[in-house]
Amino acid sequence: MRLDLVTLLVLDQDEAISFFTGALGFEVAEDRADVGGDGRTKRWVEVRPPGGGTGLLLALPNGAKQLSQVGRQADGRVGFFLRVEEFAPVHERMVEAGVEFLEQPRHEEYGTVAVFRDCSGNRWDLLGS
Repeated sequence: MRLDLVTLLVLDQDEAISFFTGALGFEVAEDRADVGGDGRTKRWVEVRPPGGGTGLLLALPNGAKQLSQVGRQADGRVGFFLRVEEFAPVHERMVEAGVEFLEQPRHEEYGTVAVFRDCSGNRWDLLGS
């Protein structure tokens, strides 16, 4: 058993694809038109870290309530954790790509960590050695 996909609400799917593939190095696993259970046409966009792993479904909000959750899916807490083998080169690449880090890298007993925001404003931990 494994967790395959997590929905991430975004305002602009193309901007999110650019962020996750360009700044974070994810890959587009799927990008297709789809029809939802309510008959609406929508775009199904999945991105995944290189080599697989749990993917993100980059979904547009449906209605005011979902719209209010964009960038606040964990209510202001760090809600996503991106673990990398080597922290320094990934951190440097992300900084060069314009990723907004909210702190300088710090060393904890579990590794090096720094909090950043994704293109929608959600907080993530970048974790590595």
